Amino acid sequence: MRHDSVEVDGRQRTYTVVGAADGKPARDLVLVFHGSKQTGDKHREFTGRAFDALADKGAAVVVYPDGYKRNWNDARRGSSFPARKEGVDDVAFTRAVIERLAAGHRIDTDRVFAVGYSNGGQMVMRLAHETPELIAGAAVIAATLPAPEDFLLSGAPPAPLPVLLVHGTKDPIVDYRGGEMSRWARALFRVGGRSLSAPRTAAHFAARNGITAEPVSRMLPKRPGSSGRTSVERTDHRQQGRPPVVLYTVHGGGHTVPGPVKAPAVLGRTSQDVNTAELVEEFFGMAR
Repeated sequence: MRHDSVEVDGRQRTYTVVGAADGKPARDLVLVFHGSKQTGDKHREFTGRAFDALADKGAAVVVYPDGYKRNWNDARRGSSFPARKEGVDDVAFTRAVIERLAAGHRIDTDRVFAVGYSNGGQMVMRLAHETPELIAGAAVIAATLPAPEDFLLSGAPPAPLPVLLVHGTKDPIVDYRGGEMSRWARALFRVGGRSLSAPRTAAHFAARNGITAEPVSRMLPKRPGSSGRTSVERTDHRQQGRPPVVLYTVHGGGHTVPGPVKAPAVLGRTSQDVNTAELVEEFFGMAR
């Protein structure tokens, strides 16, 4: 693990890299975008370093970028983060990190995957709509698509990508059912506007991928030793010849990243019946 930086538009932007520079060539690159008020290192600890395992296996290089003043300039019209107010180009930052890792870590630029939690998930959805050529797939955790009138990229042309979504039904910050954030959340996170529900977000990406088949859902088994207070339902949007979209609904889950480490209680319950890093590894076929 090492810290590095790159200059973008006159600013030094920082990030943490997990994975040896002299590892095997043509590895995948996994960009993990943190949530609001976090940093890359904070999010790494928040997730119990679960994504590091992808680098430990030699399948990927994992990078935790740092947002500007701990936030991302996502595509929500109602955002008033410093990154938005100061016009920070986080898309250019993402591109610069990819180019730096391609030169120094021999990653496969056709195998770049963006994973984001909360504000980071919004950033991933921006990439998926604005510069889909940069990434080979997107994973969005605890974030849903802004409603069309509140989404700066609502007119973006279709660009098929495999998309993985994970969301808790008891999320106290980003409601699984969509709509506006609560008043306290809008004040704390300085974001307004409405959003779609998690199922409608999945349906949006399925439509972008040209999937017309009805989704199929099933409940997943409990992991031995896990708490019985959450359960996980998997909904697949699949059609032959189209990139898939999969939504994991965490019934009873909060504004959390399912996996080995429980988030603070104020964020709600953390399911341990699935490990989000393992879902990402399986969905994007990293065990090659």
